[in-house]
Amino acid sequence: MINETMTIAEILAVNEELAEVLMAHGMHCVGCPAHSHETLKEACEGHGLDTQELMTQMNDYLKNNQ
Repeated sequence: MINETMTIAEILAVNEELAEVLMAHGMHCVGCPAHSHETLKEACEGHGLDTQELMTQMNDYLKNNQ
């Protein structure tokens, strides 16, 4: 399960296909050096996104694609 304190790198380690979900929201941080230490919450704040909404979408993706 994805949570807001996970780094982008940790999220991608769960399932690298989550990069598609992140990039669909304009978060191209999958290739950014900050992805190894920036949390999902920090990334969302930096991109003006709703953390809860993105978390829900990623967890739904995992639930439906495993």
